[in-house]
Amino acid sequence: MRIAALLVAFGVIFSSVSACADDVTAAQGVIRAQEQAFARDDAAGAYSHAAPAIRELFPAPDIFMSMVQNGYAPVYRHKTFEFGDSKTEGSSIAQRVHIVDANGEAWEALYTLEQQSDGSYKITGCSLLKVGREA
Repeated sequence: MRIAALLVAFGVIFSSVSACADDVTAAQGVIRAQEQAFARDDAAGAYSHAAPAIRELFPAPDIFMSMVQNGYAPVYRHKTFEFGDSKTEGSSIAQRVHIVDANGEAWEALYTLEQQSDGSYKITGCSLLKVGREA
């Protein structure tokens, strides 16, 4: 009986770890899709990954794209864009991204995403921190 209880406990633990891993993979896919839309100058595509609260602040794709170009240049254009650590909490995910911008400057981006009622993830924010120059 104890073995069966242990197996059930391990099953629950590993299924929740797997669910979290699946959520992180989905969130990274959203971030990557937006990054690729920026690279193509696809304002509508990039905007489609923004959460409703972001869409309220920037009510049209071209307004959103202009904000990214002017305020988030390392996200908009870069040499490298690599995922770092992530953290899940409830229906929210925080994902670090290591970026080297077009000028060789290193940045740390922290993306936040929220799961929507349809199960998809949308980007609720991105903060940037300059960390130095790549060698």
